[in-house]
Amino acid sequence: MTYEYVDPGPTPRAASPATAKVMRSTRRRDTGPELRLRRALHRRGLRYLVDTTPPGTNKRRRADVLLRGPRIAVFVDGCFWHSCPQHAHLPKRNREWWQRKLDGVVRRDRDTDAELSAAGWAVVRVWEHEDPEAAADRIARMARDRRAERHRRSDRAQ
Repeated sequence: MTYEYVDPGPTPRAASPATAKVMRSTRRRDTGPELRLRRALHRRGLRYLVDTTPPGTNKRRRADVLLRGPRIAVFVDGCFWHSCPQHAHLPKRNREWWQRKLDGVVRRDRDTDAELSAAGWAVVRVWEHEDPEAAADRIARMARDRRAERHRRSDRAQ
């Protein structure tokens, strides 16, 4: 399956000035959940790049946290924008437009996962509501396991 961008159409006007303010203030990087996860990863001794494209992949797809050695790309997904199974909801106004928009985000996420996996990267998706300490533990274990596997392969090759 090849990813193809689906244009949801012209962006509708915000339902209220308050909604417009919230949408304008939505950050692309350095969100609270991202910062909490990054601090937890750092406490575990993991060093990483922030908001960068994994080598060998689409330049327009940027991981929130990239662990280069173990080749792990981490995405901290917001419940609204990435359609969390627990917390997803559609706004009442402009429902059809939002459905197309959010479906497109999910399709792009799955395409990004497939592209990264094909390039040898492990993909970790963390929901904004997840405990950052538990997520950091999971990522640290994965990093250890991937490093150990790489060492085993290099030992066999010698």
